[in-house]
Amino acid sequence: MEQKLLKDYARLIAVQGGHVVKGDEVWINAGLDQPDFVTLVVEECYKAGAKNVTVYWRHDPVSKLAYKYENVTSLARVSPMQVAKFKYWVKKLPVVIHIISDDPDAMKGVNQAKVSKSMAKRYPKIKKYREAFDGKYKWCIAAVPGKGWAKKVFPKLDEEAAVKALWEAILKTSRVDGNDPVKNWDAHNAFLINQREKLEKLDLKELIYKSANGTDFSVELIEGMRWGGGVEIAPNKGQFNPNIPTEEVFTTPMKGKAEGTLVASKPLSYNGELIEDFSITFKDGKVVEVNARKNKGLLEKLVKMDEGASMLGEVALVPFESPINKTGILFYNTLFDENACCHFALGFGFSELYPGALEMTMEQKSEIGINNSMIHVDFMVGTADLSIVGVTRKDEKIQIFQDGTWAI
Repeated sequence: MEQKLLKDYARLIAVQGGHVVKGDEVWINAGLDQPDFVTLVVEECYKAGAKNVTVYWRHDPVSKLAYKYENVTSLARVSPMQVAKFKYWVKKLPVVIHIISDDPDAMKGVNQAKVSKSMAKRYPKIKKYREAFDGKYKWCIAAVPGKGWAKKVFPKLDEEAAVKALWEAILKTSRVDGNDPVKNWDAHNAFLINQREKLEKLDLKELIYKSANGTDFSVELIEGMRWGGGVEIAPNKGQFNPNIPTEEVFTTPMKGKAEGTLVASKPLSYNGELIEDFSITFKDGKVVEVNARKNKGLLEKLVKMDEGASMLGEVALVPFESPINKTGILFYNTLFDENACCHFALGFGFSELYPGALEMTMEQKSEIGINNSMIHVDFMVGTADLSIVGVTRKDEKIQIFQDGTWAI
């Protein structure tokens, strides 16, 4: 891969994604298989003014061994060192950059019941820290092609060719094309901001979804809740782009106010396993039925992780002709696949989208209608014929999406 493009991408992640500025402390989470690119990102962070950059390495085979040999109690343990790290995170609010390269099948064969139980047991121990830094720091998720991931996406290519093809797809959809990627993103952010401002002016109370694949669904929205998309703002920290790439305009729906069935249009990669050809049915805002051709049991465990896991935390609008969908590639990675088309998320909602919510208690957020959970899992529902009708608080009906794309 051309070195200039890789350097441009690394700069984009540091400068536009994490928006690293003078004096920032930066944490980078990355896989052991990506030392060269991570080094480029570290350098770009320092060039942007970071006072300190720390890399936390991970390795899926090691994580898999932990799930194999440790019991639930051990997996759920939060060590004094981890507690100290969480406390430091809350106090200093470093910029956090996640560089993902994981093989979608990395956790194949792992006891998913053990994974779910350990997550459920661990979450209460770290919940107060997550709530304390939620929405208050700059962060970014971006991707580089791991070998296993590349072969999953391009199974007919040899390993080297698959990695090259995935690099090309990542750079293209991330708007790294040889020109200044930061300027490319400034223009893209302007479009997303314009769309979210249109939606906020409509003052919608409900969205109604219909598609020939069986989707027939309605969800209520929280009065006063803003729409997000593109650039976000961390209080006293400035703007950042949390997802590279991104095509979505999104909001947090009203907890407990969803009815009907959503039929997924793409597989869901969860805990290293793929859930395929699935649907989720809601009544009184909660999941009452799931179906799946593959890994139905895993989907059932997912929606029972905690009370909030059976309710929605995000509604996201993405045109079906998005650059990611136009590639024709199924990435087996939520960062990309969620930005291919419209999607929802089970689990926690985004407090930062409601004015003043970051200073509220979890109970106060719940009263507003913001869902709380240990999980936030996106699943895709966008199709070429998807219709979304918005109902305003004056009971006017407005076509928001027609034939899978923006109608406003």
